Amino acid sequence: MPTSTILGTGMAVPDRIVTNDELSTMMDTSDEWIRTRTGIEQRHWVSPGETGASLALTASTRALDAAGVTPDDIDAIVYATSTPDHFAPGNGVYLQQQLVGRPIPALDVRAQCSGFIYGLSVADAWIRAGQYRRILLVGCEVQSTGMDISTAGRDTAVIFADGAGAVVLGASDRADRGVLGFDLHSDGSQAERLWVDAPGSMYHPRISQEMVAEGRHFLSMEGREVFRNAVVKMPESVNTLLAALQRSPADIALLLPHQANLRISEMVQKSLGLEPGQVYNNIQRYGNTTAATIPIALDECVRAGRLREGDLVVMTAFGSGFMWGSAALLWG
Repeated sequence: MPTSTILGTGMAVPDRIVTNDELSTMMDTSDEWIRTRTGIEQRHWVSPGETGASLALTASTRALDAAGVTPDDIDAIVYATSTPDHFAPGNGVYLQQQLVGRPIPALDVRAQCSGFIYGLSVADAWIRAGQYRRILLVGCEVQSTGMDISTAGRDTAVIFADGAGAVVLGASDRADRGVLGFDLHSDGSQAERLWVDAPGSMYHPRISQEMVAEGRHFLSMEGREVFRNAVVKMPESVNTLLAALQRSPADIALLLPHQANLRISEMVQKSLGLEPGQVYNNIQRYGNTTAATIPIALDECVRAGRLREGDLVVMTAFGSGFMWGSAALLWG
């Protein structure tokens, strides 16, 4: 049975940088308030004309170049996002059309902050089953166009941002490298603590002037509950996965936590007993890019030379759904 390994990584963020000081001109906030509560110093937001598909295309092209393959070598696309450019279809087909051109499978995964890990589990399963040999996996979000950029929406507007990360996965015959396993969960009883209510097919019409006036099309979050759950579920998931693999936190060369809040990452690190050098955080520069946070962080680590052959890499995420989970792989 083949295993799946990462052949190349890539990322892309919009050119526009939005600082905390700039946000303070749009709402009642300050650089100190945002840094203290989130750790974020700046984030990237799209400008008119930029889309999720265009960010994904750039990130994917860079991942293909890094992998030394061409679009003709890709057998399938798995595209994780909670913010597609249109209600339907998903963005995977737009990336397929712009990048590949020929009619290969393109699957969208709607798992929000956990989207990249869920998408990785799908791509890994396809490769292990022998169905496809090379898969392009993308995590991409455009959150800035779906937030209330005012004091009323401050709790989400200062956190969420835009970006894309991509990896090329390939089949390998080496059992000592590649993806090792997953730990995945969900709890729908908590769904409305972090969600976007409308548009939705349960409503007639799916979106109305009344809904817009009430702000139900904006991202809504109960920050304290998200925080309280994340700091428990993420390390719990990592420990469960490591136990199944007969590993321990001390074996981790690099932990890539979902970049939701710097304080969450610090508490996850503490709970797992990890040293600062074992954990990578970049939320200070990018904010929370939802499904894109982990692949963006991975690409930065790869290009900075943070990973060596055989390193144990663990990824963990928690977010809307609630959905959470972890993945582990041996680098190389």
